Parts: sequence; structure tokens; C-alpha cells
Amino acid sequence: MYSQGIYAILLLVCSNVFMTLAWYGHLKLKEYVWFDALPLIVVIAFSWGIAFFEYCLQVPANRLGFRANGGPFDIMQLKVIQEVVTLIVFTAFSIVAFKTELRWNHLAAFVCLVMAVYFVFRE
Repeated sequence: MYSQGIYAILLLVCSNVFMTLAWYGHLKLKEYVWFDALPLIVVIAFSWGIAFFEYCLQVPANRLGFRANGGPFDIMQLKVIQEVVTLIVFTAFSIVAFKTELRWNHLAAFVCLVMAVYFVFRE
């Protein structure tokens, strides 16, 4: 059961890399003239193509991690873990790709999310 939880979290991390690229990668690619000239429908299709791989990892992550399937997490715990993973992956992406400066209010938000994880795991 412990290993299913670890695998579920690793799959969530990988799926969130694809999700972040699908949702926000096109904003970075807009810097390239050839990509910026694409019609919106093509950009949407491009993002859907990336999101396909997110779903290929997200669905197994939730199945592995869900308590009813032998995993260690209930549905609320899975969702909160997913949100924290999403924020971590997005933060790394925004710092690397967009040179975003991490400010105190971002760190305060992270603390709130860590508190959310703490509370969702309390009985």
C-alpha cells in the first residue's frame, strides 16, 4: 500500500508536468514567430495533444492512490495532494520558463497549502 502511494504521487508529478506544458507552454512558445502565427484552434489542438499524456498518467495515479483500489488515500487526500503537486510543478515552470520572481506572498500561499495537506490527513 505504501509503494502504491509513492507511485501515485510520482505519476501525479509527471502528469502535472504535461498539464503545465499544455496549459501554459503555449504562452512561452508565443515568443516564436512561427508559433505566434498559428490560429487559436491549432494552438488548442497542440495543447490537447500534450494534455493526452497528462491524462495517461493522471488516471492511473488516481486509481493507484485511491483507498477503494488498495491505495492509501481517500478522495479528498488525493485532490489536495494533486493541488500541491500542481503548485510545485507550476512554480518551477514559471521560474525556469518565465523567470518569475518568487515573492513572500507566493511563499505564504505555499504555507497555506501545506497546512491544507496537514488538515486533510487528520482524522
